[in-house]
Amino acid sequence: MNREQVSRVLQQHGALMVLGALVVVGSLAFDSFATPGNAASVVVSSSFLAIIAIGMTFVIISGGIDLSVGSLFVLGGVLAAYGSQYGTPAALLLPLAVCGVVGLLQGLVIARTGMAPFIVTLAGLLGVRGLMLAISDEGATTYLVEDPAFAALGQGEVLGLSYPVYITAALALAAMVLLQRTGFGQNVYAVGGNEQAAALMGVPVNRTKVQVYVLSGLLAGLAGALNAARLSSGVTILGIGLELDAIAAVVIGGTLLTGGAGGITGTVAGVLLLGVIQSLINQVGNLTSAFQQVVSGAFLAFVVVAQRLLSKAQRLT
Repeated sequence: MNREQVSRVLQQHGALMVLGALVVVGSLAFDSFATPGNAASVVVSSSFLAIIAIGMTFVIISGGIDLSVGSLFVLGGVLAAYGSQYGTPAALLLPLAVCGVVGLLQGLVIARTGMAPFIVTLAGLLGVRGLMLAISDEGATTYLVEDPAFAALGQGEVLGLSYPVYITAALALAAMVLLQRTGFGQNVYAVGGNEQAAALMGVPVNRTKVQVYVLSGLLAGLAGALNAARLSSGVTILGIGLELDAIAAVVIGGTLLTGGAGGITGTVAGVLLLGVIQSLINQVGNLTSAFQQVVSGAFLAFVVVAQRLLSKAQRLT
């Protein structure tokens, strides 16, 4: 294996390697770490972030960014809890429809005006958060999940794992196929790699941009709906900073912030890595949860620098 191949493997699978190393270290250092209960806790708590991060992966590979997903996650939860009084279909379709429309509007603005995705989705973050506060009377009203069937979607278990874990796994597999085996996936890579060249090759650049933001909005809304089912209510104080966690997981997983490279496997590994770091901090006992943000931030900075160095190494070979 030559230098270029080593660099590519490290960039694509580095998060998975670090995840494996941390699991081994944690298992040796703490007796309660490598238990089925702790493993299930990490996987279940990571499933909602993973759904959001899957959508974020498509956006970042296309060369964009979506800062609105945290607010869409909360809005999706509130709308799902509100819609549950009309049954499970309404509890799922209402947040998907609203969050999908928000993604559509953001995608259209970005594609048609050429505005920076950072600015457009930052406006979306603020606007969606305001919409959620308006619906919930500025957070004073908490809608409860009234449909037992919908609540079971978030609380039911199979083999010790709740349904959202299996839904996340199915979405990750579908996203892998969509990204690697379809024309849409190839368009996403092409647009992120070189937008001008993609346009010259006949790739529908604007349509691809709109599609990735719609997908991101839909998945953020779905994650919020499943979380509401799990908690039996549309909690309004969640989701703050969740967009940063999703971006961190995607980048840690090997997706380049500049676009054109990345994958779902790395993103899932990045999400689990953040979950394992939090679990290890909890195992220590005398560290606060805020320390997890410090560790995650430091690790993210390290990964970005490493990606830069690996990219240079590939260009030199």
